[in-house]
Amino acid sequence: MLFLARCLMVVSAVRLALTLSSYNRVRGAVTRLDATHDASVADLRLVAWGVAAAARLVPGATCLTQALAGQYLLARQGNASKISIGIEKGTGSTLKAHAWLMSGNHIVLGGSVNGFAHLVDHGS
Repeated sequence: MLFLARCLMVVSAVRLALTLSSYNRVRGAVTRLDATHDASVADLRLVAWGVAAAARLVPGATCLTQALAGQYLLARQGNASKISIGIEKGTGSTLKAHAWLMSGNHIVLGGSVNGFAHLVDHGS
């Protein structure tokens, strides 16, 4: 229960920060943490569950909000991750972007990358 409360605080703070500031500033605050270790699968699952559950309670908690919150939570434990951003293929004149949180070869948050063209990665 304590972890879920922490996730709710982090998702809310990231959502507010993205509203009041730029993505680059928020990402800069998250990536200042020293995160070099590989997370265990159990840690990745816990973060994925906590962030997804918290995001359901925070209005406007998009994939980018969730990815940044998850990256922060992992980095606080010293675990490295990266945010991948892509755009949906074949959407015509409508541009649809999506963000994923990756740790090693694991997608932590964001679902499948199928159907998206990779644009950029932002590491921890």
